[in-house]
Amino acid sequence: MTLIQMSWRPQYRSSKFRNVYGKVANREHCFDGIPITKNVHDNHFCAVNARFLAIVTESAGGGSFLVIPLEQTGRIEPNYPKVCGHQGNVLDIKWNPFIDNIIASCSEDTSVRIWEIPEGGLKRNMTEALLELHGHSRRVGLVEWHPTTNNILFSAGYDYKVLIWNLDVGEPVKMIDCHTDVILCMSFNTDGSLLTTTCKDKKLRVIEPRSGRVLQEANCKNHRVNRVVFLGNMKRLLTTGVSRWNTRQIALWDQEDLSMPLIEEEIDGLSGLLFPFYDADTHMLYLAGKGDGNIRYYEISTEKPYLSYLMEFRSPAPQKGLGVMPKHGLDVSACEVFRFYKLVTLKGLIEPISMIVPRRSDSYQEDIYPMTPGTEPALTPDEWLGGINRDPVLMSLKEGYKKSSKMVFKAPIKEKKSVVVNGIDLLENVPPRTENELLRMFFRQQDEIRRLKEELSQKDIRIRQLQLELKNLRNSPKNC
Repeated sequence: MTLIQMSWRPQYRSSKFRNVYGKVANREHCFDGIPITKNVHDNHFCAVNARFLAIVTESAGGGSFLVIPLEQTGRIEPNYPKVCGHQGNVLDIKWNPFIDNIIASCSEDTSVRIWEIPEGGLKRNMTEALLELHGHSRRVGLVEWHPTTNNILFSAGYDYKVLIWNLDVGEPVKMIDCHTDVILCMSFNTDGSLLTTTCKDKKLRVIEPRSGRVLQEANCKNHRVNRVVFLGNMKRLLTTGVSRWNTRQIALWDQEDLSMPLIEEEIDGLSGLLFPFYDADTHMLYLAGKGDGNIRYYEISTEKPYLSYLMEFRSPAPQKGLGVMPKHGLDVSACEVFRFYKLVTLKGLIEPISMIVPRRSDSYQEDIYPMTPGTEPALTPDEWLGGINRDPVLMSLKEGYKKSSKMVFKAPIKEKKSVVVNGIDLLENVPPRTENELLRMFFRQQDEIRRLKEELSQKDIRIRQLQLELKNLRNSPKNC
């Protein structure tokens, strides 16, 4: 018997993730009373790991963010301690993937800072960072940790540069200088040997990060790219953007040939930015729109049609941004495969949303939890900078579940000096562009003048002491 497939009938696909559904946490398991930032910068303003939730907050003068232990749900007091050392608005925050109490932040004050959160969370406001990293001449919009190497951090500034920081020495060691406008997004492949970026100059790039060489470049005139994500080891990229008709759109690309997208798909006519999230373990792609409450999810395959729509999580409350829990922080007993932390600005609320695969059995579901990148780095900074690539160190969620990393961050002792990368002093002779930058530069110079005056005064005192000692030596009886 021959089966004839009717053209109007959608092709049925058997998938274990066909019935994945989103479950919102009960109100008592949400985080309430949080003054979420009103900044319009297109970032998530939220970072989460297995121990802490960090949220950028609205603050007068300078920038700050909250760090809350995950078990401390419910209403957060208005005077709850903050991390508040930046002089400008905080634009991005990211947890170190290997040391769960170390967080990086970047700001409009042109600095990147590394903070160490004490055991049990903050008891008082934190103003002193472990490391202050100065190398950008404009505000810094993005930070990303290297996925397999400990203490390698990437930062992208409005000076159109990406700096690679080796935190073992507290200095920038490489500069990627191929962009001609503001960098909108950065994403790594699985072993961190490739970096892909989207830029306001409407180009999508695949870059070898150590040399800064652009391996592939797409000029996206019909699909204005906003966000990009590497799809694990599939050698594919997925971008979200806007079509020439101003509709929201996604495109799938072959990372080795960006001349044409493999597919382009219209999503809807809304105007908010589409954030893509990819889960390499389940091959699921989640699309969340900024300003709307829905999260669509798809399954990705290496063969046509590449992208299969699964379902949509709907909610009336609009999201400003979303934090994502790493795999080792999920509840495997509930068959949870992904967890979002949704920022609802109007309510001052952070709402956990669990994506669950419905299963009848209570036993560990090995087919939906393959070995996954864990909390141990595969490389040291020197190894990676020397040209070595290595896949992530994998862990089983059955065995290594909730296993904490034994790594400790040691801040290098730094002297204030010029920052020279590729023979260019990044901090020298950069004229301020805005009034805020002018004021920051003025205050920085005032501090420097004050410091130099104090140093001069100390040296004057020391000179007088030495002159007196010399005079005493000359007048002593032994010299008579």
